[in-house]
Amino acid sequence: MKKILVTGGCGYIGSHTIVDLVQHGYEVISIDNNSRSSSRILEGVERIVGKSIKNYKVDLCNYDDTYAVIQENADLAGIIHFAAYKSVGESVEQPLLYFENNLLSLINLLKCVDEFKIPHFVFSSSCTVYGNPDIIPVTEETPPKPAESPYGYTKQMGEQIVSETIKHSVSTAILLRYFNPVGAHPSGLIGELPVGKPQNLVPAITQTAIGKIQQLTVFGTDYPTRDGSCVRDFIHVCDLAHAHTLALDYLISLKNFSPCEVYNLGTGNGVTVLEAIHAFERVSGQKLNYQLGPRRAGDVVAIYANNDKARDFLGWEANFSLDEMMKTAWQWEQNIRSDEDFYATQKGELN
Repeated sequence: MKKILVTGGCGYIGSHTIVDLVQHGYEVISIDNNSRSSSRILEGVERIVGKSIKNYKVDLCNYDDTYAVIQENADLAGIIHFAAYKSVGESVEQPLLYFENNLLSLINLLKCVDEFKIPHFVFSSSCTVYGNPDIIPVTEETPPKPAESPYGYTKQMGEQIVSETIKHSVSTAILLRYFNPVGAHPSGLIGELPVGKPQNLVPAITQTAIGKIQQLTVFGTDYPTRDGSCVRDFIHVCDLAHAHTLALDYLISLKNFSPCEVYNLGTGNGVTVLEAIHAFERVSGQKLNYQLGPRRAGDVVAIYANNDKARDFLGWEANFSLDEMMKTAWQWEQNIRSDEDFYATQKGELN
């Protein structure tokens, strides 16, 4: 079994990716300092896969601690790097926090990749690297425009740091540009668990539906879209997770045509914020209490993916429908509302 390190393994996408990796024959360890996640998520992972997952509670911004973990696991076949702060709105308010955390952690990790000659590296990037594109859907060749937020800039710079490092390395890398991950594992055992007020649409929807949030605000109704709200490409987190397994398979099989490659991960379907709300109402049978508000700083008007490259080279495809995304997200929300410890985690009371 090839050993893979997942950074941010207690997080939303990281935890689902651990499940997919284990189910496809990989041994997995995790690094997560739980500053923005709950270690209890790994309990759900372990129930799904039927085995324990070791997590190192380490801050990747601390080079010595990061080095010690990699040294202890020098037989790693690859690293998938998720650990980063990800709130667009918070990054606008606290840009230095995002530049320091997201970039320093990446640099420390790449130093270890170079030192221990870790063969393969997969970087969690984002469609925010495209900024406000002139033409959609975007392909991997779409020229990046200025990012709309410091978070987006950390992904643009992160991609550049990885690609420049790999040019002078024995390692290979893949940059995966996510669109909008939503939903939860069909078991209902793991899902998105924001600490504090959610910054992403779907957990804000489900928390409003269940009564944790009094009212949802739709930010912007005067965009040049079919109903005035932003357009996004929502992708189920399990589809997204599987892409990371395929990316590792691809690199390990030496199928890559260059040392560092980039792939879009989206369904290719643009959905407006209001359409997403109506899909949730349809699936859940809940009438959502929402209001129409002004635009929010950092939001891109409209973006969705051309995913031909991921399909042709990685053999990846998105299988979950929008209704299934909403259904699994709602199931997860109902499950955690019945668990007092998870509820406390969302209030920031637990690690």
